[in-house]
Amino acid sequence: MDFVSPVLDVASLICNCVGERADLLRRLPQNVISLRDERKNLNDVYKDVKERVEREENLEKKKRTHVVDGWIGRAEAMEKEVNELLDRCDEENQKKCFGTCCPRNCRSSYKLAKMVREKMDAAAELQSEGSNFRVVAVPLPSPHVIERPLEEKPVVGLDSPFREVWRLLQDKQVGSIGIYGMGGVGKTTLLKKINNKFLQSSIKAFDIVIWVVVSRPTNLERVQETIRSRLQIPDDGWKGRQEDDKATEICRILKTKKFVLLLDDIWEPLDLLRVGIPPLGDGNQSKIVFTTRSADVCRGMAAQKSIKVECLEEKEAFSLFQAKVGEDTLNSHPDIPKLAEMVAKECKGLPLALIVIARAMASAETPEEWERNLQKLRLYPKDVAGTENDLFSVLAFSYDSLPDEATKSCFLYCSLFPEDYLIPSERLIQLWIGEGFLDEYDDIQEARNQGGEIIERLRHACLMEADTTNFLIEEQDLKMHDVIRDMALWLACEKGKKKNKFVVKDGIGLIRAQEVDKWKDAQRIALWNNTSIEELRKPPCFPNMETLIGCMKSTFPSGFFTNMFVIRVLDFSDNNILKLPAEIGNLATLQYLNLSYTRIKYLPIELKNLKKLRCLILDGLFSLASLPSQIVSSLSSLLLFSMKPISSQSSIDEIMLLEELEQLEHINDISIVLTSIQSIQRLFESHKLRRSTTFLQVAHCKGVNQLQLSPSIKTLKLVKCDELEEVKIIHFEKQVVPSKFPNPECCFNRLLSVHIHTCKKLLNLNCLIHAPKLQYLLIVDSEVMEKVIEDERSEGSEIESGLSVFSRLVYLTLSNLPKLESIYGHVLPFPSLRQVTVLGCPRLKRLPFDSSTSMSKNLEEIRGDQESGDGLEWEETIMHNLTPNFSSLTP
Repeated sequence: MDFVSPVLDVASLICNCVGERADLLRRLPQNVISLRDERKNLNDVYKDVKERVEREENLEKKKRTHVVDGWIGRAEAMEKEVNELLDRCDEENQKKCFGTCCPRNCRSSYKLAKMVREKMDAAAELQSEGSNFRVVAVPLPSPHVIERPLEEKPVVGLDSPFREVWRLLQDKQVGSIGIYGMGGVGKTTLLKKINNKFLQSSIKAFDIVIWVVVSRPTNLERVQETIRSRLQIPDDGWKGRQEDDKATEICRILKTKKFVLLLDDIWEPLDLLRVGIPPLGDGNQSKIVFTTRSADVCRGMAAQKSIKVECLEEKEAFSLFQAKVGEDTLNSHPDIPKLAEMVAKECKGLPLALIVIARAMASAETPEEWERNLQKLRLYPKDVAGTENDLFSVLAFSYDSLPDEATKSCFLYCSLFPEDYLIPSERLIQLWIGEGFLDEYDDIQEARNQGGEIIERLRHACLMEADTTNFLIEEQDLKMHDVIRDMALWLACEKGKKKNKFVVKDGIGLIRAQEVDKWKDAQRIALWNNTSIEELRKPPCFPNMETLIGCMKSTFPSGFFTNMFVIRVLDFSDNNILKLPAEIGNLATLQYLNLSYTRIKYLPIELKNLKKLRCLILDGLFSLASLPSQIVSSLSSLLLFSMKPISSQSSIDEIMLLEELEQLEHINDISIVLTSIQSIQRLFESHKLRRSTTFLQVAHCKGVNQLQLSPSIKTLKLVKCDELEEVKIIHFEKQVVPSKFPNPECCFNRLLSVHIHTCKKLLNLNCLIHAPKLQYLLIVDSEVMEKVIEDERSEGSEIESGLSVFSRLVYLTLSNLPKLESIYGHVLPFPSLRQVTVLGCPRLKRLPFDSSTSMSKNLEEIRGDQESGDGLEWEETIMHNLTPNFSSLTP
């Protein structure tokens, strides 16, 4: 019987082997189905990865990683192999024995079944690998050309000049090209189109394309800084260099490159050698292309070729006009298309005018509205000398369409700021209040709100633009197109009839006494930057002057303020004046005084005579030694007082200042910095002060472990309050305890910005659940904070007013919070969030995002150090969505 056992073992092995093969053959049909599913799943992952790669390569100019590129190739090969295998399976299925499910060739079928099983596993493994890519592409080195945004795609009416400029760029005999034409005709658009042409991969004739906006007045330092940034010259030592040294460094680098320099909006010949641009020629075949409104500048710049950009032909102009008006309006009545053609003709083919007028007409849906507006447009003079006036008479139609006189006055006022100036919206509204443009509102907060509405009206009418380049600035910056600004000045000067009604001087150097004499009829004067006035023999007389903006880095001549009988606004911010003339105390009509960021050490006691003063702004007076008593309390009409920040060496009596503010009957907008517990107590003992304080900074304050705030606060800054543990809300005399659904009247309904710096014992900011409109949150250096908002306080994520917690948050920074574990206890949508920064927060494992978070369309950047970034945990889907937004920082 000894031979039986080995036989049985062999038989068992044979049976097992046959059984395994039979099982694999039996499962073949199901495995084929599974393989098809795996193929589909792999194809879905392949599409997702490919789309991510293409998006990052096309939109963010990144390059796919070698790992991802290899995976894409293997996935494509896998799909091909699976398709071939499935085709073989289909063929094998057709070869079964007649009337049975058995294969005719078991050996062949077994091999096929085994291959199907192996491909299933391989496809699943490949799918898993593709699903776990955190990074699919990496940033490229600085590109040789940066795309410039174009509003019109395709650009209308510039094909001919574009072809000519592009032909000249290929001509080795032509180095410099001037593009000239009237304002708003499309010169900048043409230059942008030329710039973007270099993005095409087939065009690599130049090492780098540099874009510079020159504007008026020419600022050589700004031009050099733009070129420095583009050439990636290190910051080290740059700002301390002289102009010649900077030019030498720029020239040294450009000599090693074949470059294209695109200079936009030149108003006077620019000395390129002073900038650092090496002479063209010498075999390097570099090019310079610039735009200007004057053919004389082309000659002054020694352009080898000059090209004039003409207005659009009627057909092209009407095409642009139709696109901007919109099909719904054009189709709202059969008569409107013909009327629209007539209106478009009045724009004389000027693209900027076509766009502005079309948008003004976009809501006119009856023939009667079009006929009335067409008649208005035709009433403006057509034969004013000079192309600028022809442009203004067209653009003034948008001004005339503004709804009321207050809005029109506010618009004209913006022309007092220099070209390309980013106008802080808060400052602009304060000036409007000081001028009395918003006098119909008794409450200054209502006036601010109305000012915000006027800004929106001007933006919608295309008379003003919002600067969107820097969302880290808490107040919105505004800007005016230079043509629109020139038009506004023309209108403010009564269509050029009173040349000096509005006087604006920017960086022109010394102004002679003879020039000042011409200002006797001026209503508003604005002097900016490197402008100064020579000493005068006798005090000038300004009987009509209502506004003087003197942000000019120099002092005024003696006696300059003696004869200002109707002055309303004095703005000396960013001026180097050391002493405020005592004669300002005699300006009985003055309503607005801004001395911010000057070098004034003492305020004259005569300021107490300004009984009509409504706005007093003393921000950034770091040299101010003290504030004389009885000045503030004597300003009986004061509505707005601002004094922030202050020098740590300042000896200003905070309690005295608060007591004087409290005596003012009409005060309702206070911005202040407090540095002692006594000052804080005095502030919150007063209902008037509490209600009126909109900006509060508590700094270097000892002995404060709890801070109770009023709902009126708009900006809160806490700096180096080492003992502070808690921040709460108070409403009148009652302390509000955070609840699931707080009373809206007890919320921080106005709170927009919170900055916490070095409050080492601050436990949390539970009060922020009551701040539905918060936009900026920055918390730095808190040693004990574990949660921004405690979980037990965050069960109700909706404020009673219907606004979600952090729904308006734009900017979030968390830095050096070693114990922080949570921001909020629930997932939030963050629809407005644009940047998140997390540094030095090793315990923070999750941000309150998940796959349903809708903020990714606005989110531009998630920044963090390696320690904080590596510690964060993400859902796979949101990681997929947000990976392109990550950037690493050094703490």
